[in-house]
Amino acid sequence: MPRVVACLTMMAAAAMEAHADEIVQGVLQLRWGDGPPVAHGTPRAAQFEAWLDAGPERRYRLDAAQARVAAGDLYALANRRVAVAYRAPAHVMAAAGAGNAMPVVSGISAIVPVEASAGRTMARSESVGGRTPTLLSGTTRWVTVMCKFADVPSEQKSRAFFQSQYGDAPGQLGHYWSAVSYGRIDLAGSTAHGWYTLPRTRASYLSVVNGRTRADLSQLFADCTALADAEVDFRGAQGVNLMFNAELDGSAWGGGACATLDGSYQCTRATWNPPWAFSNLAPLAHEMGHGYGLPHSDNSDGDADTYDNPWDLMSDAWRNAVSDAAYGLLPKQLTMAQRDRLGWVAPDSKRVLAADNAATHDVLLAWADGAAGSGAQMLVLVQPTQPDPFRTVVYVLEARRRHGSYDGRLAGDAVIIHVLEDYGIARSIDTDIPLADFSNNEGSMLRVGESWRTPDERHWVEVLSITAQGFLVRVGPRPRAMSTPSPVLVRSTVSAGQAATRATASPASAPKASPPARRARAQDRRCDVLPRLLRLPTLCAVLAR
Repeated sequence: MPRVVACLTMMAAAAMEAHADEIVQGVLQLRWGDGPPVAHGTPRAAQFEAWLDAGPERRYRLDAAQARVAAGDLYALANRRVAVAYRAPAHVMAAAGAGNAMPVVSGISAIVPVEASAGRTMARSESVGGRTPTLLSGTTRWVTVMCKFADVPSEQKSRAFFQSQYGDAPGQLGHYWSAVSYGRIDLAGSTAHGWYTLPRTRASYLSVVNGRTRADLSQLFADCTALADAEVDFRGAQGVNLMFNAELDGSAWGGGACATLDGSYQCTRATWNPPWAFSNLAPLAHEMGHGYGLPHSDNSDGDADTYDNPWDLMSDAWRNAVSDAAYGLLPKQLTMAQRDRLGWVAPDSKRVLAADNAATHDVLLAWADGAAGSGAQMLVLVQPTQPDPFRTVVYVLEARRRHGSYDGRLAGDAVIIHVLEDYGIARSIDTDIPLADFSNNEGSMLRVGESWRTPDERHWVEVLSITAQGFLVRVGPRPRAMSTPSPVLVRSTVSAGQAATRATASPASAPKASPPARRARAQDRRCDVLPRLLRLPTLCAVLAR
């Protein structure tokens, strides 16, 4: 792996020399803005910003789209010291206090880490193929700082409430992050402090940028932590959760921030939470996930709404969430792709099948929320390597169930599939046509007796049975048969009772399809050549003749 890292670093350095005039170093800060829940069917566009903090009063706002491509895996570099190469004079340095109304640095050709190991808030990283998991383990102590605006006197929750959020009982943040990381991290020593009164009114922290109200997050972070600095020991803290007693700019935010803490300029993970966010653990945990460097997940419908995948906390934190009397809506589990990004999936809990796999394997896909035991909790199907390794596509399969404090209200027990593409974004696979706007449908769940294949037919997956440990799946190359090719998804005609009976029996071959079913399969197969928007029943019927 070190050789891979060195190779990628040399390639980036060569790109800097060939295409860039200037290089600046600093701490990469990524920030995601997430709004409150809205009515079903109302799209919500997520906000995303990339910043480079080069020290006090030296901050650069980066073109986010260019930064993704220039870094390869931008999210793995969150809160790390990096070098950014850009073409002069495309950059504009932004002074502290300028708020959000500042020009954006463009002309970015490369972003690379400049240190092998991380500082106190930055995790060690190791390259794995085209992706770069951040290995996060041990105690990640967070500090909650509660601040109220100078013109808003209300205090919605007590300090005791915020302190209890870090507890280790089911339904509290300490328990959640330990469970979702398989015990690899904890929140030991996390504390809450406040309320402190900010030196400014709420309106003074807001400005209008490109027609949209924006909060000055950096100034809010600096002012709020400065008030707590005399009381709070920030040394060794891995993150700061800021709680505000009124709305910010319509969003809660998560990512990173820098300010003078304990007498020195430091960078750390950070979240900014209005009352609707801290009154529910689900959105608060979502923002903490951004603090850990996790990007949004999505579904595969192609629209601008990233909050339509209820299988992952880092997409839709609100729907299908368990409700708690004290802490509101609780966070769902992270998908295996997100856990793997933080290095929480053990090597013996992961099964990887290469693009040229020619063998058939029966794999016990263990429940994602439990112990792996003798099975694998993450099944990875690799596609052919692309010239740009960060564009290589992989499919990740996991077993999910309605269970416990976090996943007790999922849509069902099933194998869930995500495709990793677009420089590290995970999207749930939906086999319905047309694609569902919200992946709470049968098309997003692979159940006993159903099969699925990758679009290029390199990998074929069939769910054979359900057991107490998870699902038994068969995976391999496309089955060779003289019958009509099967569609991407073969739906089961087995009832729920029959499926339960099958779980205790030996795996059996799927029943032969009837002539009408074979014609439907042929029709669906020919429809694969059409773009999704053109897969209308009439056109599919014509192609099937």
